[in-house]
Amino acid sequence: MDLLKIATAGSVDDGKSTLIGRLLYETNSLKEDQLEHIKEKSERNGFDFLDFSLATDGLLTEREQGITIDVSHIYFSTPRRRFVIADSPGHVEYTRNMITGASNAQTALILVDARKGITEQTRRHFYITRLLGIRNIVLCVNKMDLVQYDQNVFSDIVAEFSTLTSHFPAGQLRLNAIPLSALKGENIARKSAAMPWYPGDSLLSLLENELVETPIDEAAVLQVQYVLRPRTEALHDYRAYLGKLKSGILRTGDTVTALPSGISTRIRKIEVYGQEVDAVQAGDNCSLLLEDELDISRGDTIAKTPEELTEFRQLSAQVCWMDRQPLTVGKKLWLQHGSQRVQARVSRLDTLVATDTYEAHPAPAALQLNDIGALQLQLAKPIFGKLYTHSKVNGAFILIDESSFTTAAVGFIQASV
Repeated sequence: MDLLKIATAGSVDDGKSTLIGRLLYETNSLKEDQLEHIKEKSERNGFDFLDFSLATDGLLTEREQGITIDVSHIYFSTPRRRFVIADSPGHVEYTRNMITGASNAQTALILVDARKGITEQTRRHFYITRLLGIRNIVLCVNKMDLVQYDQNVFSDIVAEFSTLTSHFPAGQLRLNAIPLSALKGENIARKSAAMPWYPGDSLLSLLENELVETPIDEAAVLQVQYVLRPRTEALHDYRAYLGKLKSGILRTGDTVTALPSGISTRIRKIEVYGQEVDAVQAGDNCSLLLEDELDISRGDTIAKTPEELTEFRQLSAQVCWMDRQPLTVGKKLWLQHGSQRVQARVSRLDTLVATDTYEAHPAPAALQLNDIGALQLQLAKPIFGKLYTHSKVNGAFILIDESSFTTAAVGFIQASV
């Protein structure tokens, strides 16, 4: 069974935790003691219903404030598919948490309270999903029971949300909208009799049938993490290049090129955990043994079609700044692109994005914590990758503070300059 990675986004009291708890309940993913705790706590609070939000708000501060602060990963499954939800906070001050949690998602659930409609946070959440290149969006119009399951309320919200998509390139988004009540279980695991006017599938059915793109379909790229030379009597001439295949498929006998040297050779053998295999695909950890001895070290790239990669010495990128110290022109950082780490200097700040209006304001003096903006970087050594719009796995990077070695930003390559 394949795994669908889901990111959630919603404002306070939109019912995100209740929705996730309901999905766990409907898929029999709650343990008996968890369900018993939910029943007891719901009764103690005077509720005549099960408060499924108790299944996800794990931190004490979250329970006290009724908000999500940290990112948590929640697993459940159906007979057709496995799922993992990155439950991320929605507050603007936790933007970096949301980006971290949603960075690997293939689908995003954006919740809207049917009584409130599209809010500033909804616009910001949608912008972040587009920034991260998430193509599958499910607009969950929740709490329909509180508006008497009114079709016009749902239609108006969908129409307003559709205007947000016009700010982004056409054809890059698959949008589904569904009216539901997480509290009542309407349109969660099965079609709701309370909303016969809705022609679509239940939320769980949508997720089970969601089509996702994988890096397998891209050109084969492996970044070397380690060069293995046992130098034992039995393995005197053994030289293997270890790493995770970031994209594509590699097979024994394939012609590959080492970068930055540009020298080509053939794959003599592929091993996975010491066992020889004929092929590996994106996501596999493997060892490559080549026909020729090449000068390849950690951070170098082995590519099947090197012409599809771009050599970046200077690049333009969009970043989310995650450090409490502001980012200014001239600042030096480490840029981590896969297993390759190079020194980078901020040569220019271009724009600051207002994520609630999607407007790009002129170059600021600095980027502050949780700001999203565009900048240019000068690299001490080249990296080989792609634009983020063409490849998520080969077009993303992080920036690391030189002194503290903490992650200061996550970045998305936009162009070579």
